[in-house]
Amino acid sequence: MLVLLILHLVAALLAPLLVRRWGPRACYPLALAPAATFGWAVAHTGTVRTGGAVVETYPWIADLQLDVALRVTTLSWLMLLLVGGVGALVLVYSARYFHAGSAGLARFAAVLVAFAGAMLGLVVSDDLLLLYVFWELTTVFSYLLIGHSTERRSSRLAAAQALTVTTLGGLAMLVGLLLLGHHAGGYRWSLITAVPPPGGGYLVTAVLLILAGALAKSAVFPFTSWLPVAMAAPTPVSAYLHAAAMVKAGVFLVALLAPALAPVGPWRSVTVVAGLVTLVVGGWAALRQTDLKLLLAYGTVSQLGLLTVVLGAGTPQAALAGTALLLAHGLFKAALFLVVGILDHSAGSRDLRDLSGVWRGAPVLAGVAALAAASMAGLPPLLGFVAKEAVLAAFPGRPVLLAVLVAGSALTVAYSIRFVWGAFAARPGVPATDVERPPAVMLVPAGLLAVAGLAAGPAAGWLGGLLRPYAELLGPVEEGLALWHGPTVALGLSAAAIAGGAALHLVRGPLAPALARLRAPVGGNQGYEWVTHQFDRFAIKVTGATQRGALPQYLGTVLVVLVLVPGTAMLVARPWRTGLVAWDTPAQVVVCAVIAVAAVLAVGARRRLTAMLLVGVTGYGTAMIFVLYGAPDLALTQFLVETATIAVFVLVLRRLPDRFSARPLRLSRWARRGIGAATGVVLAGLALVAAGARRAPSISLAFPDLAVAQGHGRNVVNVTLVDIRAWDTMGEISVLVAAATGVASLIYERSRTGPRPRRPRPSGDRRTVWLRGGTTLQEHRRSIVFEVVTRLIFHTVLIFSLFLLVSGHNAPGGGFAGGLVASLALAVRYLAGGRYELAEAVPVGAGTLLGAGLGLSVGSGVVGLLTTGAVLRSGQVHLWLPLVGHFHLVTSLFFDIGVYLVVVGLVLDVLRSLGAEVDRHVEAAGEPARGLTVEREGERR
Repeated sequence: MLVLLILHLVAALLAPLLVRRWGPRACYPLALAPAATFGWAVAHTGTVRTGGAVVETYPWIADLQLDVALRVTTLSWLMLLLVGGVGALVLVYSARYFHAGSAGLARFAAVLVAFAGAMLGLVVSDDLLLLYVFWELTTVFSYLLIGHSTERRSSRLAAAQALTVTTLGGLAMLVGLLLLGHHAGGYRWSLITAVPPPGGGYLVTAVLLILAGALAKSAVFPFTSWLPVAMAAPTPVSAYLHAAAMVKAGVFLVALLAPALAPVGPWRSVTVVAGLVTLVVGGWAALRQTDLKLLLAYGTVSQLGLLTVVLGAGTPQAALAGTALLLAHGLFKAALFLVVGILDHSAGSRDLRDLSGVWRGAPVLAGVAALAAASMAGLPPLLGFVAKEAVLAAFPGRPVLLAVLVAGSALTVAYSIRFVWGAFAARPGVPATDVERPPAVMLVPAGLLAVAGLAAGPAAGWLGGLLRPYAELLGPVEEGLALWHGPTVALGLSAAAIAGGAALHLVRGPLAPALARLRAPVGGNQGYEWVTHQFDRFAIKVTGATQRGALPQYLGTVLVVLVLVPGTAMLVARPWRTGLVAWDTPAQVVVCAVIAVAAVLAVGARRRLTAMLLVGVTGYGTAMIFVLYGAPDLALTQFLVETATIAVFVLVLRRLPDRFSARPLRLSRWARRGIGAATGVVLAGLALVAAGARRAPSISLAFPDLAVAQGHGRNVVNVTLVDIRAWDTMGEISVLVAAATGVASLIYERSRTGPRPRRPRPSGDRRTVWLRGGTTLQEHRRSIVFEVVTRLIFHTVLIFSLFLLVSGHNAPGGGFAGGLVASLALAVRYLAGGRYELAEAVPVGAGTLLGAGLGLSVGSGVVGLLTTGAVLRSGQVHLWLPLVGHFHLVTSLFFDIGVYLVVVGLVLDVLRSLGAEVDRHVEAAGEPARGLTVEREGERR
């Protein structure tokens, strides 16, 4: 199963290249990925038939007890057949649906294959958290597929609505899954079902939240609005996502959880009420549609409601009927959507008011549509009839429920007839529609799906034997699937539904006024727009009331809350630790006094530069504290960070007034000083409380041994960053990349990843110039001493940064410290020679360095997974090199190199945005040069 997931990932990555080379025909080889899923499911039919399970488990995140736990049983096997089989046919169909040069075809192919892989992962996940990961992947991919036509506003709005509704439902479901897993003591579904969790309000809350996510995903009331709107997607998307795959995820989850959670109080009432309302409302709405695709969309909504009722009932007979209906619906609805796509291509319309006599020009297409629609209507001998009769037989002694099911089935028959009649019948007064001959490549997938529904009807007994193991999870199955059970009550109800649907179609003329009037007072789409509009209004009001644009007010509010809430709690509880030691050496007192004096003077400083330098003193003083406590790595990092911060402050201060404004008034100044002092006292108290609150031994006590045994290094700090807590570092460098992007995007007007602009050179001059100095800075701002010192130390500092990078695993240093040293060297070069000199020093874009660094760090983690079975696990290599001797290499060095590149890229981005780019803006605006502004000598001449 993991191989299948990797196959889909590789196919999705290769899709753009294949489409660029072969055009739409690239869909043929891409169809092999879902076809492999279908073939794998067929190959394991024997295991599933006997009630067995195919299980694969791979370690993933041990600290969270999260493994890649994959498990295929009867229900997931059935979904694999639909996801793989329909996915392969849809991709083959897409090869002719799209034409060469179709906009976004490469993106479509890649995302559709990725979606198939996400659905595969969803249905085979045994861990509920892993299931949620794939669940949200399907949400994201469906958003991209629904919004495929980005130039159309309707597509963008439909994609946004689908994303909003399903994501909110998914978040509710996540909370429910967390509650369920915590309540049950684990997230493995196979283990939870073996020992059902204890009942109570905790479990009821979890069930309601999980059902909210499932109903939202399957567009069941009250979340029906997004699916009909999503018909703005291309027809292959509708045939796959909205007939066989994505919308089935919700009912799949209901079916998966029903054996264990159906007895929980609200389960049956929620699934039955929501499902019945959706069944009737969706069927009634389908009768009012003139667009064949919308007719099928509302029909899908109706059928999903029926599936929710049956699969949520939690009885063996309903479970068997529900799985049969799940398969039948996937076959006939996918086929009908593909038929609509063919009609759109061949007849140029899918509006049933414009179509007439299409069956004469496309008899085979009409036959395929009639076969699929007959299965949808529940006519014998198709699988739809077998499933519908099994559904009606699954609820004996419940007359009200059966009456609603029969009414919903009658509506299904009516809109099935309406589909075939509207698409293919010859109607008086409507000119005959010219129809091109449908391409065989488009017709065959629809035909195969329709014929499969026909073949499965007579084979219902054999199919029931395959599906029986799932139903038996809920108890003994009294009656299996069959095409003929004799003259039963269910058969009579089925006949009544067929007759009622036919009657509804015959009276469609007199019924039209009732169809037009009998509708919800507020449509689902209008309700969605009203809710989102109210949220927007509320957000504007809250923003207007709280976001006044005064940064001191924001900070003051945060600090006052900090003082009042935790400060009051400390005063009441008094969790003070006794026996505190004021200091270890007198030097610590001296350093702390310098920090305190610098902080007080910074508050009263009138000049911005003075305040910045005083704040820098506090940072350097903190580094000295680290030195006195014997933490050289922390001290080195603090010194470097403080120096880099001062350089950034200098760049920013060039564009600000030299002095602070005269405001605030004296009273306000004293209030701010009081808040600052109180905050300092509270934070000191919190530090004391936190230090004395530990009851268990710190996990860091084991880090020195782990650093040597598993990280293969003696510098505990660096090994912690690149091995023991490498996931934390991965998150931090990702934040750095995002921060660099945000900072630069506020200032840049051009690409950040392309080659940097170079200073024009005389014709034929190909020399590499180092430190232009006199030709880039204003003469009165040049410093010969500064330029000469830069010439002397620049390369030495770069080599020293590489030394820190390589030696950091066993000595103070590492990628972060080395990157900061290299960045400071670039900052010095910029200050000495201007922005053109910086471009000479680093001829690549900062975005390139950031991306390369992040990619290298992630890639080293993937290599660790492939070689050692765990992400970001370090290994060591012992080599003997000529002239060097024994060479010891730890693989985490590559992760550290990625950190090094990210830090250099971040500072380079800051230098080019706050430094060089601001210089360019100043020159373009013709402003007088201030501070460190760079100017080209050639332009002044």
